[in-house]
Amino acid sequence: MKLKTFGSRDVENKKALVRVDFNVPFKNGKVTDDARIRAHSSTIGKLLDAGAKVALVSHFGRPKGKPVPEMSLGQIVPDVEKAYGKKVHFVDECVGPRVAAAMEKLPKGDILLLENVRFHAEEQENDAAFAAQLGKAFDVFVMDAFSASHRADASTNGIMSVLPSFAGDVLVKEGEMLGSVSEHPVKPYVLILGGAKVSDKIDVVGNLLNEATTILIGGGMAYTFLKAQGHPVGKSLCEADRLDFARETLKKAEGMGVKILLPVDSVVADGLEAKETAVVDSASMPADKMGLDIGPKTAKLFAEALTGAKSVLWNGPMGVFENKLFAAGTIAVGEAVVKCTAAGATSVIGGGDTASAVREFGFEDKVSWVSTGGGASLEYCEGKKLPGMAPLEA
Repeated sequence: MKLKTFGSRDVENKKALVRVDFNVPFKNGKVTDDARIRAHSSTIGKLLDAGAKVALVSHFGRPKGKPVPEMSLGQIVPDVEKAYGKKVHFVDECVGPRVAAAMEKLPKGDILLLENVRFHAEEQENDAAFAAQLGKAFDVFVMDAFSASHRADASTNGIMSVLPSFAGDVLVKEGEMLGSVSEHPVKPYVLILGGAKVSDKIDVVGNLLNEATTILIGGGMAYTFLKAQGHPVGKSLCEADRLDFARETLKKAEGMGVKILLPVDSVVADGLEAKETAVVDSASMPADKMGLDIGPKTAKLFAEALTGAKSVLWNGPMGVFENKLFAAGTIAVGEAVVKCTAAGATSVIGGGDTASAVREFGFEDKVSWVSTGGGASLEYCEGKKLPGMAPLEA
């Protein structure tokens, strides 16, 4: 996807409002993962270098349209300053005369951070009057929050009708990389799907089945497919209302020559808090156990399937990786993705829990791209037009 980007002349001496995603994990007064903050450094650096005055707008948490002190973006100012190496000024509003005044007196080279835009109910209603208020103090708008681009909000969509608008580097890179594995990818193309539910991935499967060479299915969603094949799944997560979809997908893939690989063994336990685990074959799942990770045979099978791949999209972990007892499958698949990337494959990690796992296990810098958006990357790969990107298509 080609997007409209800005040059120096577009933003020189202009007041630029940048939609970022600072909805970062925050605990005990500190940001625990600043990856989303750091992601915007290139866009902001280009604007400042071109002589623009820069203000940043974002959401943070779910305040449901009213001010919530615990969700104020003022708390993360030190983290933003650290990420960008710039002085960051904060104004506890995102619209109105105080924003305009803060922009007027903003020193050149500094950054202004606005208050949580979701303190206003009109934001998520994509209210046109609110979008006009949001843009009133500015000359141009830069959309850089890919992870919020699947939402038609005032700050991601409505404002593009108010100000001359451009795509930032994050948005551009996401379009390039996700496009490379969802729009005519180089083959062999391996699609790796995991996570909890089949229902979350139905549209991705439907859109990419025509493109994929091989599909690897792990995580909780695998047990719906295994059940559809007649295997026992014990207490494992299984969506009974998706069994027909699973059967139809397996049949359709076979007819198209697309190989779908399911777990041949699983790491099982009594539950998420169990201290003891066992490895069982897929045909022998005990009735009182639940599958919480792919087993070692499956990990080897999946790694072999990735050998020689030229394009890889991975969305969804292979198990409950947050517990080290159920992390081995996700680690093994990550290592295999890293290996095929080193051999020349384009590998894209589809945000959300998969991105968290990749960062936790040290694979982030060894794959081609880690998406900043979970839901947004899914919808992009489903072939949907995202309201925060579509108006910027060149």
